[in-house]
Amino acid sequence: MNGQPVLFLAACRTVKPGRLLALAIVILLALHAGWVGAQAYPAKPIRVIVPNAPGGTSDILARLIGSKLTDAWGQRVIVDNRPGANGLIGAEMVARAAPDGYTLLLMDVGNLAISPSLYPKIPFDMLRDFVPITTLSYSPHALSTHPSVPVRSVKDLIAFAKARPGQLNAPVALGSASQLAAMMFAYRTGINWVYIPVAGSALNLVVMGEGHMLFMGMLQTLPQVNSGRLRLLAVSSAQRDPALPDIPTVAETPGLEGFITGSWQGILASANTPPEIVNKINAEVTRILNMPDIRDKLSSQGTVPQTNTPREMGQWLAAEKDRWAKFIKITGFKLE
Repeated sequence: MNGQPVLFLAACRTVKPGRLLALAIVILLALHAGWVGAQAYPAKPIRVIVPNAPGGTSDILARLIGSKLTDAWGQRVIVDNRPGANGLIGAEMVARAAPDGYTLLLMDVGNLAISPSLYPKIPFDMLRDFVPITTLSYSPHALSTHPSVPVRSVKDLIAFAKARPGQLNAPVALGSASQLAAMMFAYRTGINWVYIPVAGSALNLVVMGEGHMLFMGMLQTLPQVNSGRLRLLAVSSAQRDPALPDIPTVAETPGLEGFITGSWQGILASANTPPEIVNKINAEVTRILNMPDIRDKLSSQGTVPQTNTPREMGQWLAAEKDRWAKFIKITGFKLE
């Protein structure tokens, strides 16, 4: 960095005065345009693509944050649900959108980090075609069962499943973070259950008794637990949830030490979106998620608000991509 001004000045000496003035004007105009663009943003409604069906964690967060953004900026924030292909359809829409900050992607970014290792012909590059804005929250997976399954703990579930190989099923969205959590659980415990691919909500199948167990975000699971439709066995965080002190972590079970999975929501825009706009969205979303009523509402439902800088989010995505790539390689799991 210290040598760059010297190199710049040396280069300027080789430019004729008239051209140097023109170059300076171009640079100033570009900087001014970026500043003006950030000041004017948003000048029209913003569309937030949620590549999942309504009712999920991403959808809940998109509507909650979208409402606050509308209040703050005076522009309507439209939540557009585009489910399909484990989020790839909606994600591709944003990857191909104009880089102006008016089309955003809000999804489980853990799923986004998993997809490159599962889909051989993914239509975009996660690290090249998006610009990270911020993560939003972390919700540990809740390991729950239908009440008809006669187990009361993780240890019970392992013993019950081992005694009935292939008889228990786990509804999953193929290639989702929830499926990878169930696979990691089965891999580490040596059990064998059947995965039922679903296009809609895996949770609904277990609630209706057509599925036996699942790993799912707390935001979706807890209302069903509170109503008695599901039985919560454990959470997949590093420590117990302060709001659920009597519920153990999966990692407390012998043989499952260090078991941490979950649902990480985040916002991204298409690559080349101006940094001024990215930073403006980051700052406003961070402010919203730090509002006491928002933090309390999310924390009471088992999800922890968690924001960071665009650079930090990008580093986290790259690390998650590597983590799941190693696990998928070990298991040999593939999606065609």
